[in-house]
Amino acid sequence: MDTSVVTGTQEKVWGGGNEPLKASYGKLMMWFFIVSDALTFSGFLAAYGFSRFKFIDSWPIADEVFTHVPFLHGQELPMIYVAFMTFILIMSSVTMVLAVDAGHNMNKTKVTWYMFLTIIGGVIFVGSQAWEWATFIKGDYGAVQTKGGNILQFGEYVDKDGEQVFKRVSVADFAIVGEKERVQDNRKSGIWYRSESTIPNYNVDEVYAGLEANSNILVRTQIINEEGEKTVLSREESLKSIKENGKTVVEGANLVANEYGTALFADFFFFITGFHGFHVLSGVLLNIIIFFNVILGTYERRGSYEMVEKVGLYWHFVDLVWVFVFTFFYLV
Repeated sequence: MDTSVVTGTQEKVWGGGNEPLKASYGKLMMWFFIVSDALTFSGFLAAYGFSRFKFIDSWPIADEVFTHVPFLHGQELPMIYVAFMTFILIMSSVTMVLAVDAGHNMNKTKVTWYMFLTIIGGVIFVGSQAWEWATFIKGDYGAVQTKGGNILQFGEYVDKDGEQVFKRVSVADFAIVGEKERVQDNRKSGIWYRSESTIPNYNVDEVYAGLEANSNILVRTQIINEEGEKTVLSREESLKSIKENGKTVVEGANLVANEYGTALFADFFFFITGFHGFHVLSGVLLNIIIFFNVILGTYERRGSYEMVEKVGLYWHFVDLVWVFVFTFFYLV
């Protein structure tokens, strides 16, 4: 006996068919995953937003942090390379759309080429993110961390188009290196529960000596003033801040210290961009598997390129998430 006749569910969408909402089981499960993952990223970005609002007066300025471009060492080009990365990822999403459309038309050749271009875009993005991480960790100017955990940077006023502009100066350019050898702390010689991770190239005394010897160099705090710029101290205040409050020299950024400002900024940077980068890398690996299946004619024999469409949904999600990360983390 046909139970659908008795229950009256034969014509209803959720009447027990294998394609509710006209979506296959695989596509439906992919949508469930995307929704759950979107909630995860939303939580991360919300936490970032609350933390930034709490430390709004001392949060690092993105235009001063992300200024590097490969092969253009020494030139400050704010956000240029991050914008390039975003463009590459968006274009890879376009090629994925074309691959899905070619799959609907059962055009194996076009699916192969568009999948290949999508993979290339993903590889470029992941490689660029790895390079950005390495640059962020290494740093390029250095700073002094105070006893209260604040960051003090160094620079000088230079004339630019008839206007005095504060330009960062690297600690390596003015610090006077002493003869005393720096010994790395460990559990035997330092704090019993912690070993020192890396030895800074300079100590606070060497930085103070160099600051004292160069009258043009001033200290800039991490506090943002009413003009939206970080506060620059006078010559006397600069010397006093380093001599009385200087604790250690910070080079680059890690989970403990950050030469660009509050360490919380670096924590969120590594966590959010790293989590997204893991998604992109996973997507690249999935695309490679689908790509070789396309070449082998697996989906041609099945008579459907639905697997290309399913991995395409994931890739578009990764692309969309990056748009939000780019907006909240880099632009706002």
